[in-house]
Amino acid sequence: MVRAGRAMAVATVVSRVTGFVRTLVLVTALGLGTRLLDAYTVANVTPNTIYELVMGGALASVVVPLLVRQASRPDADLFAQRLLSLVVYGLGAVVIATVLAAPLIVDATAAGFAPSERHLAVLFTRFFMPQILFYGVSATLAAVLNARGRLAAPLWAPVANNLVVIATGLAFVLVGGTGHAASPGTAQTLLLSVGTSAGVAAQMAVLAFAGRRAGFRLRLHADPRGIGVRRIAAMAGWTVGSVAAAQGVFVVSTRLASHAGTGMLAVYSNASTIFQLPYAVIAVTVITGVLPRMSRAAGRRDLAGVTADLSRSLRLTGVALAPVSAALVVLGPALTTLMFAHGSTSPSAARLTGQTLAVYGLALVPFAGYQIMLRAFYALGDTRTPALISVGVSAVTVGLVLVAAQLTGGARLLIALAGCTAVAYTTGLTVSALVLRHRLGRVDGRRLLDTHLRTLAAATAAGLVAAAVARAVDAPFGAGPSSAAVVIVAASAAGGALYALAARLLGVAELRVLTSALRPG
Repeated sequence: MVRAGRAMAVATVVSRVTGFVRTLVLVTALGLGTRLLDAYTVANVTPNTIYELVMGGALASVVVPLLVRQASRPDADLFAQRLLSLVVYGLGAVVIATVLAAPLIVDATAAGFAPSERHLAVLFTRFFMPQILFYGVSATLAAVLNARGRLAAPLWAPVANNLVVIATGLAFVLVGGTGHAASPGTAQTLLLSVGTSAGVAAQMAVLAFAGRRAGFRLRLHADPRGIGVRRIAAMAGWTVGSVAAAQGVFVVSTRLASHAGTGMLAVYSNASTIFQLPYAVIAVTVITGVLPRMSRAAGRRDLAGVTADLSRSLRLTGVALAPVSAALVVLGPALTTLMFAHGSTSPSAARLTGQTLAVYGLALVPFAGYQIMLRAFYALGDTRTPALISVGVSAVTVGLVLVAAQLTGGARLLIALAGCTAVAYTTGLTVSALVLRHRLGRVDGRRLLDTHLRTLAAATAAGLVAAAVARAVDAPFGAGPSSAAVVIVAASAAGGALYALAARLLGVAELRVLTSALRPG
């Protein structure tokens, strides 16, 4: 898993680095804290949200285990082709419906927009809705590749998406676009709209090419039946319910952020995006590698094998993410000042993004552990239990954010929303562990607790040292991106060295596994 994880981690790092360059280009071009970026952000996340609601959760939880079990059968390709056909026909109908319903969708997710901002968001949304189909085809092709053991190839595909959108953002600047204009011109709007959707289409094209090289023929069937549609629908139904609950959290949080003030929605969205980077590089890499393994072990009724893979994944992920979590807590404002405090972005908006990110840092390890545990249920063929747990986590989140909205507002509300997320994911992690222990008989709890406590001690010590170094370095240099860069380098070096030393002294064996994975050869 470590050897495969190295290749996947490289692909994920390149993907996420280009993704951040994409974010930086868009923020520079459109301006963090501007109405244009808020409208673009709402429209751009909507297709992904609808795709996850309609099919994304089902593909993640049901399709990969099914394809793994079908891989050894002679009709494996026919099964995958019919599944792809079902995805294309179903999501094609969804695209048509959502294009027509774009005004209602924008009103539901961003009620605080002014009329001109709403008009622009509706226009962007209509252009972006074909992305739903592109995402569905991409995810299905990625599942086919994963079932065939091609784990790294799907992780490279988003790079094509990012490069196309980066080019779109740069072209927007070259034609004179700016986020501070009352509204972009027709040509500029078309450039942003078509270029952004073209990025997702490029991602799909890369996966189609990779599937072809893996021996999978991209062929649609007029009749997609014969794959157990009713069974898949029954298994996916629970997942759709959990995704619907999660999207309810997204809608509530987005509406609250849109009422917090001009530009606050983009601030909240960018903090969430940065929070997802280390999770994607580390936890998603582990999840991608371990889900087929756990599915095969579950297919053999080898519960001990499932437990071993689960424990190993949780320990490696926790040890890798703990110092990153400490860095986000300590260096959040410095990170976002370095990334965003230039171009059309105000320093105050960049710093607020970092303050929100710092609170998000507390959720990093619980969120990753929670997501890995959900995959253990999926490997066991159980979508009902994780769905019920997810609905509970969503209910906790909504309850907390509504209380937070009553107690605070404005910029402080964004920070409170991130804190509510940390509490909710910690609750989900705890409940998932208890249920899995009952299901599997054991989850290697003592070893997990011991490793995580030692890791927490090492990360806390490293965070305190990094904070002291950051304060000492920040004083003589003042504010601004150059000062933030010096602070980040100095504090990260000190904190990282101490974490490695403390983890070694405390006997965190997983750190040696991770460092060995980074060595070439």
